[in-house]
Amino acid sequence: MQEQRRDLLWRAITEQTGSPGQAIWAESVCHTCVEQLAGVDAAAMTLRASPRAQDMLGASSEWAGHLEQQQYTLGEGPGVRAFTDGSPALVSDLSHDEGRWPGFADAAQSIGAAAVFAFPLRIGGIRLGTLTLYRRQPGALSPSALADAALLVDLITFALLEQAEFSKNAGEEWIRTVGSYQDVNIATGVLSAKLAISLDDALLRLRAHAFQQGRPILELAREILGQRIDVGEFNE
Repeated sequence: MQEQRRDLLWRAITEQTGSPGQAIWAESVCHTCVEQLAGVDAAAMTLRASPRAQDMLGASSEWAGHLEQQQYTLGEGPGVRAFTDGSPALVSDLSHDEGRWPGFADAAQSIGAAAVFAFPLRIGGIRLGTLTLYRRQPGALSPSALADAALLVDLITFALLEQAEFSKNAGEEWIRTVGSYQDVNIATGVLSAKLAISLDDALLRLRAHAFQQGRPILELAREILGQRIDVGEFNE
């Protein structure tokens, strides 16, 4: 039975339009996760290399994408924890976890998220990113949904690694994302140089300003790069 379920989910992943690493594929896979996992309202897939480097591959809805953006802006949340620790971060009720992630818990609940389940996309010591599932109502995933989620994560990771190897051998671009934060990385470097602070401190200040102003960090970063904001504001 388990092998049949694995085959069914593998077909659901590999038969999607596009190739692993492309936005259209990732978005379709996120929709598949919502369809296959009982009690899940949305899903998002994000590649992560470090706390400063990530790209959202795709999401099942704009709502899920916004929740992923909140985690990056604030630098905290189940997805961040799952990638850092290399193990799932399962939050069945965000209202009970405000102490762990006060900024994200408040932001997520304010736009209707009540439960979050984040899984690292990893095989052994290789970590690619996270698959995060969102619910509008509090409550844990059922044992069968949790087992299927773990299986989907393994299959997605394998598909991404397989495509990465194929693209490398073919000399082709692998990742084509919908939510690149490259501009955030560049803006962080600009702040670091102009304020004579470390990259980590520069990112912290950028995140703090985005949070205080209630704006996406990517939007603020692009204003810095477009010289539409005085970087002196960040020297406080």
